[in-house]
Amino acid sequence: MLPNERFHRFEEDFRDPYARDRDRVLHCSSFRRLEYKTQVFLNHEGDYFRTRLTHSLEVSQIARTLSRMLKLNETLAEVIALSHDLGHTPFGHVGGDELDRQLKADGRVLGFEHNFQSFRVLTKLEKRYKDFDGLNLTFATLEGVMKHSYPYKKPFLEKLDRRFALEKHPSLEAMVVDHADEIAYTSHDIDDGIKYGLITFDDLLQDPLCLRVDEMVQQEGIQREEKLYRHRFVAGLIKLLVEDFIANSGESVKKYRQPEPIVATLNASEKLPVGFSKETAHGLKVLKKLLFQKLYTHEKIARKMYAGKQCIKGLYKAFRDDNKLLPPHQKELFLVRNEARVIADYIAAMTDRYAMKTYHELYGLSL
Repeated sequence: MLPNERFHRFEEDFRDPYARDRDRVLHCSSFRRLEYKTQVFLNHEGDYFRTRLTHSLEVSQIARTLSRMLKLNETLAEVIALSHDLGHTPFGHVGGDELDRQLKADGRVLGFEHNFQSFRVLTKLEKRYKDFDGLNLTFATLEGVMKHSYPYKKPFLEKLDRRFALEKHPSLEAMVVDHADEIAYTSHDIDDGIKYGLITFDDLLQDPLCLRVDEMVQQEGIQREEKLYRHRFVAGLIKLLVEDFIANSGESVKKYRQPEPIVATLNASEKLPVGFSKETAHGLKVLKKLLFQKLYTHEKIARKMYAGKQCIKGLYKAFRDDNKLLPPHQKELFLVRNEARVIADYIAAMTDRYAMKTYHELYGLSL
């Protein structure tokens, strides 16, 4: 499962190891497919809305800023951010949840989990070398992808290499990526939700954090009814969260910062050395609850996600019922991997539009 360390050790390259990791991720097919994978709005809804690709780029940009200001390894944070969603299925989290249900109902107790799938993409599913699978990335990158979100321990990871130390926190860079992810999806989901008309600023301004942002925007001389207000609000929310994170994390990062981004020694039961202030963390929690109630469970979103769920279910059933429906390469993999896992990997790698096209071909129906 781990990269070929001997190859890594003797490889000559003008780049540092994390820049090399980043370049390998940027050039892999799994990264390109993120362009057509759902963030919240299905990809075909319009060109404006975020996809998994634009989300990953936004997370990367925020993670780089946070790491630079905290004097951490900016390139390591960048590659973890770019890689963190490579394992997502079509149709966002509902697609992964449905694939998990199908695998477990099929007797595959390990199911499906997108963080672990991202790790599998990087170490097994991408093929770029003759003698081994994966992209041959550094341990720090792989650990960051595996452990960028808490909790780290999951039943299906029990047999994972012990060097990943699931009982301990990951590198500071991985922790930064987790918070950059939170900043990115909160801000851009608001932007897309307002644009699509599923949530209003009247809804958002019930939240104390949003009221702080509103005050910042109005100090610029921009009123709520102006078209520019939405753009300045989203930018203000990112600015507020980034500045709060840096101010609240600076001193503790000094204590735990290491010369090289190696596996952290801090036990997972101990408090994270980075994070938001109590006031901002509370406001963010309230805001995410509001977004869940008003946006993520909105009828228009729920209907699209239900259709996506049925697509995943239908594809899995069809391929399990008749594996002649699979491409030749996938059937060849049955010789070295479990059939259900091969099918799940094939479905997880699909883009939204390819999954819908395949469903239509198999069932003669349009989602």
